[in-house]
Amino acid sequence: MKVTQGANKTLFINTLAFTFCFAAWLLNGILVTFLADNQVFDWSAVEIGWLIGIPVLTGAIFRLPAGILTDKLGGKPVFAGLLIICAIPMYLLSYANGFWSFALCSLGFGITGASFAVGIAFSSIWYPKEKQGIALGIFGAGNAGAAITTLIGPKLLNYLTDDKTNLDGWRMMPKLYAGCLVLMAIIFYLSTTNKKPASSTKSLSGMLQPLKSVRVWRFGLYYFLVFGCFVAFAGWLVPYYTNVYALDLATAGLLASCFSLPSGVIRAFGGWLSDKFGARKVMYWVLGTSVVLSSALIIPRMDIYAAGKGIMAKASGEVTEVTDTYIKVNDKTYPVRQRSNGLAEENEAFHVFPVKESWQQVRVKAGDQVNKKELLAEGKTHIYFQANVWIFAIVAIIIGSVWGIGKAAVYKHIPDYFPEEVGVVGGMVGVLGGLGGFFCPILFGYLLEGTGLWSSCWILMLVLSSVCLIWMHNVIRKMTNKATPSLVNKFENNVD
Repeated sequence: MKVTQGANKTLFINTLAFTFCFAAWLLNGILVTFLADNQVFDWSAVEIGWLIGIPVLTGAIFRLPAGILTDKLGGKPVFAGLLIICAIPMYLLSYANGFWSFALCSLGFGITGASFAVGIAFSSIWYPKEKQGIALGIFGAGNAGAAITTLIGPKLLNYLTDDKTNLDGWRMMPKLYAGCLVLMAIIFYLSTTNKKPASSTKSLSGMLQPLKSVRVWRFGLYYFLVFGCFVAFAGWLVPYYTNVYALDLATAGLLASCFSLPSGVIRAFGGWLSDKFGARKVMYWVLGTSVVLSSALIIPRMDIYAAGKGIMAKASGEVTEVTDTYIKVNDKTYPVRQRSNGLAEENEAFHVFPVKESWQQVRVKAGDQVNKKELLAEGKTHIYFQANVWIFAIVAIIIGSVWGIGKAAVYKHIPDYFPEEVGVVGGMVGVLGGLGGFFCPILFGYLLEGTGLWSSCWILMLVLSSVCLIWMHNVIRKMTNKATPSLVNKFENNVD
């Protein structure tokens, strides 16, 4: 199958539409935070969490039906229709006056998240198997829409509200987003040619048949990690930076955008790698790297005070003199290490590794009788690990980019194993990935509450990465063992 000019054009329009949809899908992360911070609405922390999570949840749930419709009707009517349908609740959001009206509108425009399943199915059908990895990777780069909203959203809100002097001006923002969705729907419908897979003639039960395969759910778990956790951290990193490193909201938002943007853009590179080296090899690398980096990020910023090396009497006797620098027992002098307070300003310095300070605190006084091996001065050690913000940010960006490569590798598997059911299987995998974006922040909150450590969210990443890696390795090992006898027989039959 040769790549046509129409295929590249369709891929471009698909990617552009998906970028618009992804920007709209994550709108509440910026808008709800702005409205709550400026007390436009008196929402509790729980209500804020639900309003941010509702669009992610509906976008995930609707990916499966959207994928089925795309396989059945083709991508042109489904994608254009989705854009128009989502523009309506997006526009109505501008008239919301409370939690429930805001939540209802969020349920509606959250369906923009289902555009991923539509675009994946509609893009893959235009390309041969050996080119589908990079094609789907390019399409998935539309994830960068998250960074667009994160970067432009706050500035747009400041402009619309006249630097927060007219807070009711926020209502123009959903209208602008709705207008963009309608405009994109028109462009999409006029610029694309519809195309359906051979499976479009199957019944609904026939189309859902692949979902009985455990392989689909394994791919879904991979995507729960590389996409769901990516979406979760795109929002979670803002409070992470403000609480752990005391950064202002603008700086925290910028660093969170630095996490989101490369992960979306690098997805195309992940598709190319999957085409060239195979999706399986790429996933091995992605999951292994995720295990290593999440292990490193688990270590929290901390000050530890512990017992250190003390001073013990080498012989029994009387303490004859005690000063700041030494203890004298009979004729024996024991030097005492003083505390220098050298770590007092260490937070302002740049440290990659932990630094420590040790000193000794005298426990005896002149005239005391001491026995051999009795403790004269107690040892103290102060260990400080800065978990430097710039090192943390760089590692976070790297793991986000690695996940971006993994997103492409996961979806490269789908047309390889289910070439005629990309919409259905891709939709189901997308559902599981989207659910990760909804449930992970909730799990992060429980971990934070249970441990008191912000870095505890990376424990979940370590566990998920390890489970995915072990499961994939076991499956591949079983496949290899099963195939080995036939390979041996084939080899022996070809020997003279």
